[in-house]
Amino acid sequence: MEYQFSDRVKSLKPSAIREILKNSSAPGLIPLSAGNPAPDAFPYEAIRKVSASLLEDTPIEALQYGVTEGYAPLREHLLSYMKRKHNVGKEDDGILITSGAQQVMDLLTKTLLNEGDTVLCESPSFIGSLNTFRSYRARLVGIPMEEDGIDTAALEKALASEPNIKYLYTIPNFQNPSGVTMSLEKRKKVYELCRDHGVLILEDNPYGDLRFAGEDLPSIKSFDAEGVVMYAGSFSKVVSPGMRVGYAIGPQEVIQKMVVCKQGEDVHSNMWAQIVCHRFMTQFDYEAHLAGLRGIYRRKSGVLLAAMEEHFKPLVTWNKFEGGLFAWCTLPGDVDMLGFVKKAMERKACVVPGTAFLTDEAGPCRSFRINFSTPTDEQLQEGVKILGQVAREIAAK
Repeated sequence: MEYQFSDRVKSLKPSAIREILKNSSAPGLIPLSAGNPAPDAFPYEAIRKVSASLLEDTPIEALQYGVTEGYAPLREHLLSYMKRKHNVGKEDDGILITSGAQQVMDLLTKTLLNEGDTVLCESPSFIGSLNTFRSYRARLVGIPMEEDGIDTAALEKALASEPNIKYLYTIPNFQNPSGVTMSLEKRKKVYELCRDHGVLILEDNPYGDLRFAGEDLPSIKSFDAEGVVMYAGSFSKVVSPGMRVGYAIGPQEVIQKMVVCKQGEDVHSNMWAQIVCHRFMTQFDYEAHLAGLRGIYRRKSGVLLAAMEEHFKPLVTWNKFEGGLFAWCTLPGDVDMLGFVKKAMERKACVVPGTAFLTDEAGPCRSFRINFSTPTDEQLQEGVKILGQVAREIAAK
């Protein structure tokens, strides 16, 4: 039969860029493209103990329906924890437990956006969020990134000139893909600009707890006294991405509408996973766990940096990063980035082309993203060696 797709879905087309990544899990391929946590970062023994006691003592709590807003003890603990540790959450804020932080992007967009409305995004930005915005037929406007975060002059110009802006999407800490951290000065400026223009900020912070160098900076949400910021948090990078537990903290009026939208999507997030996250935070030394993660990624990033120093310089450069999972690397102007990515894959080293992270995938880009959490040390060293060889070969031609 002939299928008639909705206009919203019909406009979504497969990307030629992602065709490059189809075989990124093939045997023998060095996985420098995935954004997965390191295998030794999972607290599987604690999760096993919590799950066993849960299913032994209160199994119905995990197996029965829950409320859409989320498991009440987890919500209450997160509000207390985030306020105490990060000054996130004000008296008029609510909290919603979601199926991963990705659902925060989806629910907020569904709640606020009409077809053709504008979303301001850092450029480059996280491909998963960009695709969510595209699925609602948003008009994406990219704001360039600088060494210390979003270009606030360009942001101010866009806020003053672009029509029907519904929110600004930003990843202030160890941004995916650029690895850049927004400076304190720019965080305050971004908040002030969006507040003065009546534009909501969607602050996505999946990597904030993974700082392994430098000093912690306050979240944009911590400045929020006027209900300007929706904060998206996640357990995916600090406990388990497979459990799919995220959360939104923001203006209660907006949260309530997101709850209604979530009821129509999945009723509520996985109850077992929510309870496990709550018990892991409250029955184990959560801060020691986070410190352990930082140690893992400090060491892994050191392996990557040493390999790049040896095999990339002076041809390939990279942004400074003080946490997270990614390095953003840039080729010289005479090297074709897509050709480089394809040739590297032929040599069994898979990276993500930078164009995949642009609001306009047809736009110019000389950069690519490396993930250092998933590969083994040996894979990191060999993969970077291959990338350096390919870059020099292409540049020589």
